[in-house]
Amino acid sequence: MSTRTIAGKTVQMNDEGFMTNPSEWTREIAAEVAKEEGLPDLNTSHWKVIEFCRSDATSSGKSPTLRRITTATGLSTKEMFALFPKGPAKKVAKISGLGKPEGCV
Repeated sequence: MSTRTIAGKTVQMNDEGFMTNPSEWTREIAAEVAKEEGLPDLNTSHWKVIEFCRSDATSSGKSPTLRRITTATGLSTKEMFALFPKGPAKKVAKISGLGKPEGCV
């Protein structure tokens, strides 16, 4: 485990680049991580998914899977791939300050 400074805040990270303490997350960190993940601008649809994931993880104790996200938000898998290309569940978990979802490689 290591630390990293993102958006002026030092956070705990694992070897795969996921934050290990969701309480250290801020919207500014999300914006910076999103840029690193190839998403320079987060729109209201992105934030809807990010906020759902954080809320769901708080109640369940783990990052939601893609199926859980699409079922709960009403977005299709295709829409999720458009918002978060190349692995939406993993990418949104990283941006949301959560651990890697179960089943993600």
